[in-house]
Amino acid sequence: MMAALLLRRDKKSTAAHLKSDLNRTDNSSGVRQLQELLDSVLNPEKPPADTEALDWCKCLIAGEEGFEEFCKTVRSYDNATLCGLVWTANFVAYRCRTCGISPCMSLCAECFNNGDHTGHDFNMFRSQAGGACDCGDSNVMRETGFCRRHRLRTGENVPSVPRDLLLMSEMVLPRFIICIIQYLRDGYTEPDTSAERDLQKVLQQLEPQITFLEELTKMGGAMRTVLTKILTNQQTFKDLSMGQEENVFAKKNYENYLSALKNSGLVSVEEKAQTGAAEPTRGSETGALGLLGAAAPSSSESNKEEDQDGQSIGQRKRVKLSSSTKDPSIMDSLKHKCFLEELLFWTIKYEFPQKMVTFLLNMLPDQDYKITFTKTFVQHYAFIMKTLMKSQESDTMSNRIVHISVQLFSNEDLARHVTEECQLLDIMVTVLLYMMESCLIKSELQDEENSRHVVVNCSEALLKNNTYWPLVSDFINILSHQSVAKKFLEDHSLLMLWMSFVSFFQGMNLNKRELSEHVEFESQTYYAAFAAELEACAQPMWGLLTHCKVKETQEYTKTVVRYCLETLQIWFDAIGFVDELAPNQVTFHLPLHRYYAMFLSKAVKCQGLDLESLLPDQEMLMRIMVHPLQIQASLSEIHSNMWVRNGLQIKGQAMTYVQSHFCNSMIDPDIFLLQVCASRLDPDYFISSVFERFKVVDLLTMASVHQNTALDGEQERPMLEGALTFLVILSSLRIHLGMADDEILRAEMVSQLCMNDRTHSSLLDLIPENPNPKSGIVPGSCSFEEMLSAVADFKAPVFELGGSMQQGMYTPKAEVWEKEFDPIMVILRTVYRRDVQSAMDRYSAFLKQSGMHTTGNPWPPYKERTPLHPCYKGLDRLLHCKTLHIVIFTLLYKIWLDHSNMSEHVLCMVLYLIELGLDNQVEEDKGDEEPCIEEHCHDSWFPGTNLLSNLHHVINYVRVRVPETAPEVKREREPPASTSAEASNFGQNVREAQVFSLVAERRRKFQEIINRSSTEASQAVRPKSSSTRWVPPGTPPQLVTEILEIHESMLSLLIKLHQKLSAKQNSLSATWLEDMDANPNRHAHGDGITAIERILTKAATRSHQSKRSIQEICGKVFPPVAPKKNSPTAKKTMDKEERRQRARERQQKLLAEFASRQKSFMETAMDVESPDTEAAMDLGASEVKESEVLYDCVICGQSGPSTEDRPTGLVVLLQASSVLGHRCKSDEAKKLPTTDEERIYPADTCGAAHDVRLALMQSFFKDSSCLQSVSIGWDGGVYVQTCGHTLHIDCHKSYMESLRNDQVMQGFSVDKGEFTCPLCRQFANSVLPCRPGRSTEVVSWHMPSNKKTSVLVKEVEDLQEQLGFFPTESNLSKEMELVIKDIKNTTQRKYMDYGKNPGSPDNDFLFMYSVARTNLELELVHRGGNLCSGGASGAAKRSCLNQLFHVLAMHMRLYSIDSAYNPWTRLTQVAPSRDNCLDDERPEVPMLFRDCPSLLIIFVLTMPQPLRKEHFICLVRMLYNLQYTQALAALSAKFSPEERQAWSTSGTLKKNAFNAEKSYEALLSHVITELSKVKTVYDVNTDEPSMLSSSVWSPQSIEYSLQQFCLPYLRLSCLLQHHLYGDNLSGCPEEEEFSGLAGCLGLLDPAPQPSNPMYSASCLDWTVSAFDLMSQWCSEVTGLADTQAEKSMTLLVQDLQWASPHLLHLPDNYNTIFQYYHKKACTACKKVPKDPALCLVCGTFVCLKGLCCKQHGICECVWHSQHCGAATGIFLLINASVIIIIRGHRFCLWGSVYLDAHGEEDRDLRRGKPLFLCVERYRVLEQQWVSHTFDHINKRWGPHYNGL
Repeated sequence: MMAALLLRRDKKSTAAHLKSDLNRTDNSSGVRQLQELLDSVLNPEKPPADTEALDWCKCLIAGEEGFEEFCKTVRSYDNATLCGLVWTANFVAYRCRTCGISPCMSLCAECFNNGDHTGHDFNMFRSQAGGACDCGDSNVMRETGFCRRHRLRTGENVPSVPRDLLLMSEMVLPRFIICIIQYLRDGYTEPDTSAERDLQKVLQQLEPQITFLEELTKMGGAMRTVLTKILTNQQTFKDLSMGQEENVFAKKNYENYLSALKNSGLVSVEEKAQTGAAEPTRGSETGALGLLGAAAPSSSESNKEEDQDGQSIGQRKRVKLSSSTKDPSIMDSLKHKCFLEELLFWTIKYEFPQKMVTFLLNMLPDQDYKITFTKTFVQHYAFIMKTLMKSQESDTMSNRIVHISVQLFSNEDLARHVTEECQLLDIMVTVLLYMMESCLIKSELQDEENSRHVVVNCSEALLKNNTYWPLVSDFINILSHQSVAKKFLEDHSLLMLWMSFVSFFQGMNLNKRELSEHVEFESQTYYAAFAAELEACAQPMWGLLTHCKVKETQEYTKTVVRYCLETLQIWFDAIGFVDELAPNQVTFHLPLHRYYAMFLSKAVKCQGLDLESLLPDQEMLMRIMVHPLQIQASLSEIHSNMWVRNGLQIKGQAMTYVQSHFCNSMIDPDIFLLQVCASRLDPDYFISSVFERFKVVDLLTMASVHQNTALDGEQERPMLEGALTFLVILSSLRIHLGMADDEILRAEMVSQLCMNDRTHSSLLDLIPENPNPKSGIVPGSCSFEEMLSAVADFKAPVFELGGSMQQGMYTPKAEVWEKEFDPIMVILRTVYRRDVQSAMDRYSAFLKQSGMHTTGNPWPPYKERTPLHPCYKGLDRLLHCKTLHIVIFTLLYKIWLDHSNMSEHVLCMVLYLIELGLDNQVEEDKGDEEPCIEEHCHDSWFPGTNLLSNLHHVINYVRVRVPETAPEVKREREPPASTSAEASNFGQNVREAQVFSLVAERRRKFQEIINRSSTEASQAVRPKSSSTRWVPPGTPPQLVTEILEIHESMLSLLIKLHQKLSAKQNSLSATWLEDMDANPNRHAHGDGITAIERILTKAATRSHQSKRSIQEICGKVFPPVAPKKNSPTAKKTMDKEERRQRARERQQKLLAEFASRQKSFMETAMDVESPDTEAAMDLGASEVKESEVLYDCVICGQSGPSTEDRPTGLVVLLQASSVLGHRCKSDEAKKLPTTDEERIYPADTCGAAHDVRLALMQSFFKDSSCLQSVSIGWDGGVYVQTCGHTLHIDCHKSYMESLRNDQVMQGFSVDKGEFTCPLCRQFANSVLPCRPGRSTEVVSWHMPSNKKTSVLVKEVEDLQEQLGFFPTESNLSKEMELVIKDIKNTTQRKYMDYGKNPGSPDNDFLFMYSVARTNLELELVHRGGNLCSGGASGAAKRSCLNQLFHVLAMHMRLYSIDSAYNPWTRLTQVAPSRDNCLDDERPEVPMLFRDCPSLLIIFVLTMPQPLRKEHFICLVRMLYNLQYTQALAALSAKFSPEERQAWSTSGTLKKNAFNAEKSYEALLSHVITELSKVKTVYDVNTDEPSMLSSSVWSPQSIEYSLQQFCLPYLRLSCLLQHHLYGDNLSGCPEEEEFSGLAGCLGLLDPAPQPSNPMYSASCLDWTVSAFDLMSQWCSEVTGLADTQAEKSMTLLVQDLQWASPHLLHLPDNYNTIFQYYHKKACTACKKVPKDPALCLVCGTFVCLKGLCCKQHGICECVWHSQHCGAATGIFLLINASVIIIIRGHRFCLWGSVYLDAHGEEDRDLRRGKPLFLCVERYRVLEQQWVSHTFDHINKRWGPHYNGL
């Protein structure tokens, strides 16, 4: 009842009344009233969209003051010391590595800009998952980085909150929150029963309520405290959660909630309940981890499982055993004790709606809340992941989860707290296992039938879509805290669980080599496998390793190593691996091996543990070695194209395995593990395993022919190279064997820089990162930057005009090439094989340049290695074992004899191995040698194992097994029976020469180690010869044993090879060694010859015996031929090689010749004279060709004149341009506004000024007359440019047809007439016909005649009277009309119609002559605004103005000027004053208001062509008179009245002088007098303060001013003359430009009189009395009605000087632009655009691609480009820092003008480093804009379909 009354009153007074009631000491009635009111207001049965309830809450909370006021009051009590601003995806935030303690630290822009981070390593980034600002949180960042506001700890002096302020909030909010919860309960339905969309609907309805909660959190600390109390109070939850007993709705609601809770455990409830009975529906879903709970597996279930796939149960039991100790509660359903828990529960159920997430995070600055919330989050963790796995939108959900978890787990105290109290680690590992269990399959590795091992299936969505990443990233995050990692490492059962998790990835994504068919479907799952191993196995491993760096943590390492070995043993058993690998299989994923390797490495390197104690027995080592070795061999196989039938993806795997992000978690540990095995196993066994794995055993025979059943012929060489290279890498790589971190970084950096010059960012990316996330400091002591400056030089970005823009690059210093270039490291780190070649090419270029090695190709240099760590000394035994020496000997022998499949690379690696052996001697410990070895077969080869002593050991006879067909066999049978003496000798040899069988050796060794006791077993297993194993029965050729006579030692072979390489007999003289000692250093760089010399020198210096042998061998003179065993096949291969070499040389020669031809062709092509400028090129008109001009057609190649029937045309590009219109008065570019105060005013541009002028004229004068008094085309004028190539117009048409039929996607639109020049590929869109040739009249046409001016004036008049003749219809005239049509179509209508009646002939006339004007003006701009430089500019060289004039003239002759209005008469005659015709008709434009250059062009174009030069000069002179008079009039308007008076009187005196007509004073005075006849003309200006009058006008300043006024006219006339008559433009200094031009036009005698500097008047040439003519012109002005005087004055004072066009002036730092514009709202749609852009021409802010601002289906950027630049737009994309160019219907990405400190672009601001304006680039951009060359220089264009 009470409630109903309250509801009727207005909300405010009710609130006030209740508040006062509640403040009494006895407040029970108030409480009751409030509860009743809330019961009726907050009724969850009402639809949530009803906002009445929300309004009530706001009022009740606020009391009598308004809600806004209340917010302000509460804020004033804000005691928070953290910023805590929460943001969502795509927000721009900052990260400073210098200030961060946690790598996840981030700051909002405000806190970042208010803190001091100068010189720090920071970057800006776009948040991917959302985040929160850490400013003020000293757990995450250092206090020095706090911003001003949070540094002051503002919270400490805030007054305490008055009790009554938040009283109502405490009462109302619990009810409000339960109301929301009830809505959520009610709205939720299980996914299987309803469509997903409903959830979204519920959330949309609740939007206002959740937003209200969010608003509350933003009120600051005081309100957050209240909310925390409510959310965490268990009692309130108990009271409100179930609702009142009698309320049916509440009851149903609560049941709904309970049923939702039921399935929240990892194991569903039914499954637990029915342990006894079979539960077929859900059993399969939960899989093994269902059994991790306390419940034992039911028999029926396990049976069923076993039937499905027999393997699973074994795996399961193991997992279960290790986990039975764990707390079963992880598996159970959830129970909630407070609002916070239930709110989080529903947040999860509804898949993390953004608003809820933001609300929960906004509360985090409250410490109590933070702790409770973290615990709640952990409690729900398993449930979160379960929901994630089922979610449809797993990506969005992942981001939201991480958004929350990263805020909680980055804080070490919190993380430790929940680890201890809530078993966070157990939960995470268990959930990870649970997740992966859902996608396990049986492993097919090794023994497919009986394998018990299971692996994850990489094609499952869980792995493919990276659904596991939130979990893994949280796990990595908490492992980064030392205290948490220690707990993990101490908990053995956890470690065991973790190892079983890792073993799920061991052997995943198995590749089986396709032997017959090409694989049908190439699966791309491999990337998922690599990502999974990196993220789920390697990253946590690196996290753990960072905490195992010191002696104190030895125990941890030992434990991990122990578990690794145990798990490996289990794995070997599960896959059934004994000692032989299944053939043709490889997996790149061995995380267990890698864990073992990395912990071993750390133990030895950082913790001083003894390697022995961590290693297993020999047998286990042998097993461990097999799989990593298989990967190395497979890499070689893949590169030898043996896996080609598996498709490209297998190459992808091989590349990813060594790629920079993976290599230090994959190939490096693998190689290290192999090094460990090699150092501990028997070296002979190891070496033979390697050659067997690489399948090249059969190749290692002395015989010239052999059988290899495993490899094809062409695969043998690459595989042999691979095996040797691998051995070199194995014995020389020191990454884990003793190099310090600094040295590793240096080596990595050098190897990357040697492959290619690199940008700073790509270098950072390519250098394998150390475990912790990339930071400026690489662990160790030396920073990345210091190291970079030590090894590399910075090459600043260079700009080739027209080339691609370079970035700043780092290139290796000379001493790095000289001393540190390490080809082995390069080979290890190259993803593409071509990079190795690139490094070698760069190395040889350096050697040539520095003169160290100039002939031939240098070999990879040999690099000394850092000494081995004592633990790994055994590795050197590899280089000192007989097996390797036999291989080396055999290979040297084979190379010397040119056996097939030997290569330079093989020799290079062999020599490398010898040298490594010489450099790394083994201390001989005799006791080790087992005596039993004596009997074994390979002993007869070498006496001992030391390489140094074996080098000079001579081997006489070798027994080989060869096919019967081999040349050795035939030869042995030829000699007759030998004498007895020989026979006995022969017997001796047979005993001495033994078969060398690698395989037999290896098997024997293996057996020996395995069954040490049973020797007879070893005998039984040992095969009889090397070939028996791979030969299938029934192979045709029988093998025969033959004995070869050798008599060589390794040294002798080396010396023979030296001769062979240097192609000189006895290339080493006997005294050679003595000479060598003098110059020890010359061996560092060079080719094979140098390498051999270096080895021999080393051998000689280290052993006297060797020295003696060398001298001995050199002393003998060798017979020139190879030994007699050289078989014909070897000879053949020799010839083959030679033939190949010769062919290669021929090819090189041809190519070189072709290149030079091409070059000369391009040079001539580029200089094809554009026909119109031929005369110009011939320096003046003295020797013009008499004959017709010939043109070359670039399509058909014929040369001939252009005729009426078959016209030739110039390839041209027509484009509309507004460059002229954007010119301003000042030469300073306008600044881009970066604050709200700054603006750009467009009114002062040239285009705007001309528009105003024309509009003004049209308001007073006759329209047709106005349209001949000015030019248009400042905005949207048509610019014509050509590449200078010509073609027949009919050829062009067929060319266009062929382009149209060509389906290839071109960058241009053929339908719009676009094409590329067939010769130079320059972009074009029209063809401009050339006029038929010039006949003999040309000469007279140019010759000046000495007629008097008055005669010429009359002639000109007569010429104008001639009627325009209509050309006969011909192909030429048709083409000309077509071009005119093209020109009109180039620009938009609005740039053509300026007249009152659009489309009238007057309009057309104006547009046509303005095209000529635009092109002349633009050429002036390109020449720098004046003609001082003279000469034909680059533009003129390929100018088409002559042709253009001809076409325009043809068109304009169609319009004849009515003689009554002909300006010529008014220019040259004093006409009797005509009465004004009808009063209503407007007057003509006065001559003084007309634009002289426009008149000149009109005259030239309308007179009969060709125009004689004398007539042209006459036109120029007459117009100059007018221009000069205009100058005087404009000048006089600037005088003050007094000055005007003075000049008028002083000039009157001179009027009678003889040359008065050429005296500026007389003329000036006359103009002033004439114009003063009407007061109004000069009176206009008096009301303005005359600023100019302060400076007194001297004769000099007047002259200067007159010259400046007339200059634009003279420049234009001169340019016109240059194009029409080919007159040369002679350069002159700027101050003499006027006289130079006047002389050029014949207005002035070439040598001006030095005595008279005032020569502007002396150029005048009057045919009638100057004063009369001027009076007539002035009277036209004064005759205007008085009312218009004011306007007419502005028309008189025109300013003709414009500065050259500029783009906007940009700020130096990009951040200035970014901060202002990226949040700025668009002016059109008032929203912040997703992709904001800026026009760099006028500064307009536009939405790129924004649908909001579309007009007529055209997006804003394109729309703006049409209006601002006549379809050319230059836009800076704010969020990407790049510039895009829009040209017509195409666009291209131009690049960026902002570069970082290392001279690099940062497209899309991915790196977020500070960017600075690159002035050179900006200049290039401006230059391309002004010169209209975007189309030619930028290559990558695409259509934009109006969508930008």
